[in-house]
Amino acid sequence: MTVEIVLLAMIALFVGLRLYAVLGQRTGHEQQPVTRPEAAPEQPAVAAAADAVANPAEPSGFAYEKGASAGIRAIIAADPGFDVARFVEGAQTAYRMVLEAFWKGDREELAFLTGDEVRAAFESAIDEREAAGHLLDNRLVAIERAAIEDARLDGRVAEIEIRFDAFIAAITRDKDGELVAGSMSDAVPTNDIWTFRRDLSKSDPNWRLVETDEAA
Repeated sequence: MTVEIVLLAMIALFVGLRLYAVLGQRTGHEQQPVTRPEAAPEQPAVAAAADAVANPAEPSGFAYEKGASAGIRAIIAADPGFDVARFVEGAQTAYRMVLEAFWKGDREELAFLTGDEVRAAFESAIDEREAAGHLLDNRLVAIERAAIEDARLDGRVAEIEIRFDAFIAAITRDKDGELVAGSMSDAVPTNDIWTFRRDLSKSDPNWRLVETDEAA
């Protein structure tokens, strides 16, 4: 299956495609993920995918937490083309793209990547920042870890929560470019849980960000 759950692959090559078909394609820029074993010739694809979730390759912690396995199995049963490792890789690309769009104040990009509530929250923060005459000069230094914390299927609507442990270098400048706060030499750790949603009954392959929370 070539048309499925992907948000973007190789952002340097396909940034023009935005997030079309990203959550599911390999980007080639992240650490080696868990891969799903190939199904034996006589084994149905859905059964093979479910077995891969129940018995993942090591290190299993990269792709998902144990408590998410039931939800992942349900999503795979509803969409046999779903791939855990590719989704996690694509989610990391989405994480970077959303953050960079927010930092730049790119409302159009955020409207494409996020659900209504998240977009409204981001736009409100951008409005406040612009009213204060501030500019963000932030940089995502590294994503140390990305893993599925939870997954669920409600009817045909799938939701997946991803925890991102990352380091961000952040600087706030005024309209004249003078430093207001932060330092590009001192990256700070950030721990977030982002929830992505997709209606599997629709042909649209995109997963959109519908909730952001600070991880405990």
